Amino acid sequence: MIGYVTLGTNDLDSAAEFYDAIAKEMGGSRMMEEEGYFIAWTGPDNTPGFAATRPFDKEKATVGNGMMVALQCADAAQVDRVHKLALEMGGSDEGAPGDRGGGFYAGYFRDRDGNKLNAFCMGGG
Repeated sequence: MIGYVTLGTNDLDSAAEFYDAIAKEMGGSRMMEEEGYFIAWTGPDNTPGFAATRPFDKEKATVGNGMMVALQCADAAQVDRVHKLALEMGGSDEGAPGDRGGGFYAGYFRDRDGNKLNAFCMGGG
């Protein structure tokens, strides 16, 4: 039911570099952008999209407390790669990839702006 998710950024160029790399690893690509304002990516087969944007009100983008975006991966190996790539691209670790119970395999990280994400798959590990 989710069509897309948007996260705020204070540095669109930095966010573009970070999310271009993650989208590429996951088989996705840019689908839409407005220079200097936002960039949106989608996965294979036009799966729900993801966007990084400067806030419309022109105020500073801040991290939503308790908010997290989950990126669905094909398998545990891809979870591991996305998590590693996020850290290599300047993200920070919020929990190494591993089995979280019930067949849920996930790795948690924050992007360069501090937004929390995870890469996950079901039946992995």
